[in-house]
Amino acid sequence: MIVLGSANADLVIAVQRRPAAGETVLGGDVTVVPGGKGANQAVAAGRLGARVGFVGCIGDDDHGRLLRASLTEAGVDVTLLRTGADPTGTAVILITPDGENSIVVSPGANGRLNHQDVAAARDRLSRAGVLVLQRETDPDVSADAAEITAAGGGRVLLSLAPSGPMPDRLLAIADPILVNEQEARDLLAAQPSGPTDQTGGEDLARAILATGVRSVVVTLGADGAVAAGPWGAVRVASPVVTAVDTTGAGDALAGALAHRLAAGDDLVEALRFAVRVAALSVTRPGAQPSYPVAEDLH
Repeated sequence: MIVLGSANADLVIAVQRRPAAGETVLGGDVTVVPGGKGANQAVAAGRLGARVGFVGCIGDDDHGRLLRASLTEAGVDVTLLRTGADPTGTAVILITPDGENSIVVSPGANGRLNHQDVAAARDRLSRAGVLVLQRETDPDVSADAAEITAAGGGRVLLSLAPSGPMPDRLLAIADPILVNEQEARDLLAAQPSGPTDQTGGEDLARAILATGVRSVVVTLGADGAVAAGPWGAVRVASPVVTAVDTTGAGDALAGALAHRLAAGDDLVEALRFAVRVAALSVTRPGAQPSYPVAEDLH
């Protein structure tokens, strides 16, 4: 499998509460950990034993070296990870005592991932069983990569995070589209009878499926997730855990889901596995450092 996407250094600060507009609050010491949705997903899959390569762009700086090392240590092939002139992407993450987070991302070198990077990866993309994409890099670049993988018979998993428009040609290829509840509502907002804040996960999944996509997974946090396809909608419950830090939990689920799809599981089987991985990840601090290895799931 291949992950094409972002790599960020996460600057994590523990706070008692998030600041209001114009307010300053004191926080704990800054912790720098490897992150970025693309790199997170690749590390999550690699730590579980997947054969995964990563296509991305980092800076020639300490943050870039941190990310390259983290990916390599997880067993990810970084042959197609390019070092550019721009600084490595950075995310500032505020963590409250309940484990919830607020995140601001500065894309940096991620914004330089381009069509030439896709061309350089064409051979690997054409042979990938699963390609994983997100929205922290140029959507048109992602769409080009998706078309190469689909033409080679591979499957494309598209994480619509953060929310925003994507090319129709990419939405038509994705199988599945992965969204949380808010991202699902954003995706459906243009529909004549858009969802409300009370629309449940199963209804969100069915509504997205009705737009013509091939399949969809809607994540529900502590309540698990819903998978929907031509065969219907299935809800998968999450194990009950005490959350320490939810940063990167969705990426843990995406990486684990792609890993099991690449291994031949159907979408519901893969989601049952991925929900367990995501639940375990929130019991530990950080994004990539929190991801389990296969032995942790026994």
